Amino acid sequence: MTPEDPEETQPLLRPSESSVPRSRRGFLAAFAAALGPLSFGFALGYSSPAIPSLRRAAAPAPRLDDDAASWFGAVVTLGAAAGGVLGGWLLDRAGRKLSLLLCTVPFVVGFAIITGAQNVWMLLGGRLLTGLACGVASLVAPVYISEIAYPAARGLLGSCVQLMVVIGILLAYLAGWVLEWRWLAVLGCVPPSLMLLLMCCMPETPHFLLTQHKRQEAVAARQFLWGSEQGWEEPPMGAEHQGFQLLLLRHPGIYKPFLIGVSLMAFQQLSGVNAVMFYAETIFEKAKFKNSSLACITVGVIQVLFTAVAALIMDRAGRRLLLTLSGVVMVFSASAFGTYFKLTQDSPGNSSHVDLLAAVSAQPVDTNVGLAWLAVGSMCLFIAGFAVGWGPIPWLLMSEIFPLHVKGVATGICVLTNWLMAFLVTKEFSSLMEVLRPYGAFWLASAFCIFSVLFTLFCVPETKGKTLEQITAHFEGR
Repeated sequence: MTPEDPEETQPLLRPSESSVPRSRRGFLAAFAAALGPLSFGFALGYSSPAIPSLRRAAAPAPRLDDDAASWFGAVVTLGAAAGGVLGGWLLDRAGRKLSLLLCTVPFVVGFAIITGAQNVWMLLGGRLLTGLACGVASLVAPVYISEIAYPAARGLLGSCVQLMVVIGILLAYLAGWVLEWRWLAVLGCVPPSLMLLLMCCMPETPHFLLTQHKRQEAVAARQFLWGSEQGWEEPPMGAEHQGFQLLLLRHPGIYKPFLIGVSLMAFQQLSGVNAVMFYAETIFEKAKFKNSSLACITVGVIQVLFTAVAALIMDRAGRRLLLTLSGVVMVFSASAFGTYFKLTQDSPGNSSHVDLLAAVSAQPVDTNVGLAWLAVGSMCLFIAGFAVGWGPIPWLLMSEIFPLHVKGVATGICVLTNWLMAFLVTKEFSSLMEVLRPYGAFWLASAFCIFSVLFTLFCVPETKGKTLEQITAHFEGR
């Protein structure tokens, strides 16, 4: 487009010369959508303070045994996997805004069922519903934010999705200090209710409106979000008439981002982050941190701080650099974590079972404390490294790399992959440690982190500062 071209022929969403929007309501819309990930984080973090409270519960309140407590924590991931499929279906049919509005319903209903639960099945049913909402929110919120953001700020706004997740987890930990499980569930209804109120006042994304032939509404949405002179790229003509078909996977513009998106989600879970979080309280206790709740809050604060750092530098450093740096940090910290378990294990052949407490108690007290501080340091470094790159960036890239006409199905498969991997890793990690021993399991995680770094260097393109149409053109070879 040259300066001499008539104004009316300019694409509605072409990048403008000025990168500074005249209106800031787009940030409010991004915040409203990000309340979904905040609710998602609170639902994930809820089980940590709620399970001890439910173990102590007296009749007639429901009480969790070990098996029920395990399912209380894990059933959310199964609900979220189903929510990923549902969210992918809703995304292209109901739109981005309506999908976010609809996901508030299972959030509120799920927490309401938990609040009034009279038996374990009601608790699990409530958790399953909140998990379903988590799956929808984890898919739709990044897409909504990426489509309303202008390129220079898309990394910042997209990273706020993961930032709000870890803030929600930290909020659940903090509130669990002072609230018992029923009142904690009541608090869980607040973020989705606020999202429902705010999203009612926000527009649909201009991209989706254009694919529905609603150009005037798209113009109004763009003006509401960023001002009349601010815009980005126009979706390819005819994209709205296409649907996802298996034959499309023959095209590099489809199969390349599809493989990248699914691989990023798999590597995120194979990094071992859930296993590290599982041992957080035990490790802090061995380092003489007597308050296990303080350990959880410390981990939560580290996550929030370094995810915030990632959000601030995302559009300067770029996605590839942060993913690579994050992966390298996780390689060394996971290796150190495995070394800790190697140094504190029992003599070989004494037992076929994993007994971490016995392994630690077999060491002299001073050595035990020193090694525990090695574990604390490597664990904190691992969490910080994960928060800078492999925490937020897979979700951000998922929302950037897919063409409009396959975005619903493709992002749904990515979210399904993430949550199924999370469930499998969480449920099977203890069995893996019996086979490989704890040090072997964490060294295996370190090996997966090495593969994730190599995958980033050779397969993941840089999307910093590019419009969504330019990213699509890159995969298509245009």
